[in-house]
Amino acid sequence: MPRLSEVIAALETLWPAERAESWDAVGTVAGDPDQEVTRVLFAVDPVQEIVDEAVKLGADLLVTHHPLYLRGTTTVAATHFKGRVVHTLIKNDIALHVAHTNADAADPGVSDALAGALDLRVTGPLVPDPTDPEGRRGLGRLCALDHPVTLREFAARAAERLPATAQGIRVAGDPEALVRTVAVSGGSGDSLFDHVRAAGVDAFLTADLRHHPAAEFLADRAHSPLALLDAAHWATEWPWCELAASQLDEISDRHGWDLRVHVSKTVTDPWTAHAASTTSDPLGAPN
Repeated sequence: MPRLSEVIAALETLWPAERAESWDAVGTVAGDPDQEVTRVLFAVDPVQEIVDEAVKLGADLLVTHHPLYLRGTTTVAATHFKGRVVHTLIKNDIALHVAHTNADAADPGVSDALAGALDLRVTGPLVPDPTDPEGRRGLGRLCALDHPVTLREFAARAAERLPATAQGIRVAGDPEALVRTVAVSGGSGDSLFDHVRAAGVDAFLTADLRHHPAAEFLADRAHSPLALLDAAHWATEWPWCELAASQLDEISDRHGWDLRVHVSKTVTDPWTAHAASTTSDPLGAPN
């Protein structure tokens, strides 16, 4: 069985810490480098429910997309939920490793997994990484559909293919407009609007679209009638867990580690219910 340090070294080849954004907090949060690893669990959020799942599973390593501590702290006391997470991890000899924006920009990365879930063909990064001579790494992905579909049909595809959440898929645009090219970005994406507009795609699917940035973007679409699709943050990033697990499986096979790699299907999206506004058209009035 490999030691934790060996598994972490392999994960760092997939998502080098130096490729994370300067504000990010990635890497190993807890764990003894010399402990053996036999079972690994991938999840989006390092919350208590996921840690309890790792304990029940008998995992030695939990890999999450979101950091536990994105900002500094002065305590890991169990009187706070993040402290309880740390205590549970240490008491049960479970290591925690985080791959966040370094996984976003990876090749393949979070947005590749999102595009794959939607059956889109990736043509390149939305925001290329200038340090990548091959032009494959970067934030977001530009994609093409094999056959044009209406915005209504594409929204239905997203609702069907992405994990179910209370939010579902919010849409802005003409339901009957044809969609041939799409930009996707797992997680919060309205900071990428300028890049989306410059790309000239027909639609942009992401998460956490805020009122004012979205409204201003749409108000300027007279030059480019681009549609917006807003999915739940967790749902746009969960497909990466399956991609990452398959990557670690391949590494394990290559090294003869015989790791047992799992993906959590626990929904950790914070929203638990949705009450739709009364409308005759599911792509009509906002909910």
